[in-house]
Amino acid sequence: MLTGSSPARPGGPMTPARTRPRPHTWIIEFYSSAIGKKAVMAVTGLLLLGFVLVHMLGNLKLYYGEPEHLNEYGHYLRTIGEPILPHSGFLWIMRGGLILAFVLHIHAAVSLTMMNRRARPVGYKGGRTYSAANYAARTMRWSGIIVGLYLLFHLADLTWGTANPDFEHGEPYQNMIASFERVPVAIVYVVANLLLGIHIFHGAWSLFQSLGWSNPRFNVWRRYFAVAFAAVIVVGNVSFPLAVLFGVVD
Repeated sequence: MLTGSSPARPGGPMTPARTRPRPHTWIIEFYSSAIGKKAVMAVTGLLLLGFVLVHMLGNLKLYYGEPEHLNEYGHYLRTIGEPILPHSGFLWIMRGGLILAFVLHIHAAVSLTMMNRRARPVGYKGGRTYSAANYAARTMRWSGIIVGLYLLFHLADLTWGTANPDFEHGEPYQNMIASFERVPVAIVYVVANLLLGIHIFHGAWSLFQSLGWSNPRFNVWRRYFAVAFAAVIVVGNVSFPLAVLFGVVD
């Protein structure tokens, strides 16, 4: 009997032995398909949506009236997991996971767009009509790019401090006040979060379909959920720069 081959039947040819696909090969093949990319977009989108919601809820401590509430919350995030984890260890793990989710989300979106273009190299005759596609879906790509640029500015402004001349490490309340008192910066935050709301609306709407949970009977509830979730995020995030800019919080 030859190694790697199954025993031959009398008078029959040798047949190669069946080998099981390696786990990493299966993962690569799955991600190479459109279904795999949609699943990755849905899962990573769910993680990012959850972070955006928790982040907004945590920042509501800005309205507690005393800087200590938000500052203590920021300090607490840096001490999660101590002494097993080093100081800020949990935050760095979370940041690494969010960066990975963001990169996979973008890569899957770009790859799907390229696959769709290869599948239909010729454009629609007479121009495409958007009766079945809403404004959020049509602007998904551009809102995603702008949101990505806004995220970099947000980190430079309130995390790294390079875009905030009055930045103080460990003082999130004072940093938010110093940032949003600048009118151009406040406008950037308002506009960017409106675009973020458009992106979240379509993402929350298509999330269920990407995971295979779509049913025409529940489409109305899917829309309600997408509108409500996007509205909560937009209202919460937009309220912070406006509250500082108009003196509600100082």
